[in-house]
Amino acid sequence: MFQIVRKKELNPSVTLMDIHAPFIAKKARAGQFIIFRIDEKGERVPLTIAGYDREKGTVTIIFQKVGFATKALGSLNEGDYIRDFVGPLGKPTPVEGKKKVCVVGGGVGCAIALPSAAAFKEAGAEVTVIVGFRSKDIVILEDEFKAVADRLIVMTDDGSYGRHGLVTQPLQELLESGESFDEVLAIGPVPMMKFVCKTTEPFGVHTSVSLNPIMVDGTGMCGGCRVTVGGETKFACVDGPEFDGHKVDFAELMSRNSLYRTREAEVTEKHACRMEAMGKALIK
Repeated sequence: MFQIVRKKELNPSVTLMDIHAPFIAKKARAGQFIIFRIDEKGERVPLTIAGYDREKGTVTIIFQKVGFATKALGSLNEGDYIRDFVGPLGKPTPVEGKKKVCVVGGGVGCAIALPSAAAFKEAGAEVTVIVGFRSKDIVILEDEFKAVADRLIVMTDDGSYGRHGLVTQPLQELLESGESFDEVLAIGPVPMMKFVCKTTEPFGVHTSVSLNPIMVDGTGMCGGCRVTVGGETKFACVDGPEFDGHKVDFAELMSRNSLYRTREAEVTEKHACRMEAMGKALIK
């Protein structure tokens, strides 16, 4: 069992939690992920590690409450326990040897972009960060990004904060002005990552994307997280989660990610909380 030692609501739909998992915290690195399961009947859900404290033995996760499992996780509080918390899984972000990088994050993907940006900075790189949100009220981690970025650009779709527009706009402007990057790392919604790659490709800038496809075991056994990269089948859990974005088959990725949306909606609508039922029975 793994205890929730801190819980913070970053905005109405995004929650931060610190989980006491000392063995994972000891080995975790930026770019890796964990798989959690709330109880013995819960589904296995992958979440990229948003941070860690080796001294306290905690691992930070930041998640959006969109499906059944993440909504259930979000309903728990400090002091509660979850059944399984497995990791660190996947390969860490390669940060060595990069002198100038640009990290692009979108929405809750910014939670994943932050530790990678910090790792690049710690390795000695000059770090530009571009983050995008729908509106001002869901902006997260701005101060944390300011602490690790040499230059931070905040974009909002509606123009209510920062600059008005998409994250690809300032990236395009920087590249057209002659800025050169050793690496662009894009983390966020799949369409956003796709268009970041389309933006950088004409300039020949190596671009990595962090993929989070459907996943079950996290060890390469089930094949559920397979993606096509450069015409070859890869498994996000063991070969990734970061890949060369210019080689990813985004059409296939988006198609596979949408396979169970209808079923997820059905489960969420029809689910009856076992804990609530037990409470009602005790009252009677």
